[in-house]
Amino acid sequence: MADTTYRANGAQWVLSLPAILLFLGLLVVPIVLTGLLSFNTFDALAGTQSTYTISSYVDVLSDPFYYEMFARTAIMSLGVTVICVVVGVPETLILSRMRPAWQGGFFVVILGPLLISVVVRTLGWSLLLGRTGFINSSLLALGIIDQPAQLMFTMAGVVIALTHVMMPFMVISVWGTLQKVDGQIAHAARSLGAGPITTFMRIVLPQLMPGILSGGIIVFTLSASAFATPAMIGGRGVKVVTTAIYDEFLSSMNWPLGASIAVLLLLAIVFVVIGSNRLIEKKFKQVFV
Repeated sequence: MADTTYRANGAQWVLSLPAILLFLGLLVVPIVLTGLLSFNTFDALAGTQSTYTISSYVDVLSDPFYYEMFARTAIMSLGVTVICVVVGVPETLILSRMRPAWQGGFFVVILGPLLISVVVRTLGWSLLLGRTGFINSSLLALGIIDQPAQLMFTMAGVVIALTHVMMPFMVISVWGTLQKVDGQIAHAARSLGAGPITTFMRIVLPQLMPGILSGGIIVFTLSASAFATPAMIGGRGVKVVTTAIYDEFLSSMNWPLGASIAVLLLLAIVFVVIGSNRLIEKKFKQVFV
């Protein structure tokens, strides 16, 4: 019996080895190398040196420009998250009430942004948000605005484009939680005289909160680390952390400074994820039992 168990465990490790190697090679090793690079010294003439220092972190943490940039990134990510919650939760509730045949089609529409290349999707939004794009043309035709609105190279344009691709993550998270909601409780509340709004706020919404918070974590962290959309839609007008990292690596060629910004962004995201997970587990522990 012990020999059989040993063989089974050995087979599991052998089968897991490719996945472990991919995890180490594509995630752990690059993170470690980036962390080491952030401690290298940089000389404007000689470039990156093999000596080590914390000057890059000192430069970032002592410059108000980087604090403003991190704050801008947080505001952008929070804006995308709030919109995804406000739009995604009702969208999921409506989807749950559809017939199964309709649900499949609408799920394809919702998940569509994830099936399209990020470059193609972002270029499409740049055409829609341009001064002669579909959005401005429609608003002008309806008489809502008198002149084309500036949506490209603005925070509003970046938030709109990011919301489009982040919405599926919110819908999927809320959908998973919605499957565990006991509909009989809501029906009982309605039969006892509670109105639709009261039933939703006091019965349905608290049961959906774990999914909403989980989806919010996913949307916030992915928005904070997004690069293509802020770079192409925001341009130089919306400087966020990821575009600053790109500039330091490829424009200024100050790799240690870019690596230190990347490490600080990673630490901030890890802090948000761990803190949010502990909050969810503490407040909604009974839901996960």
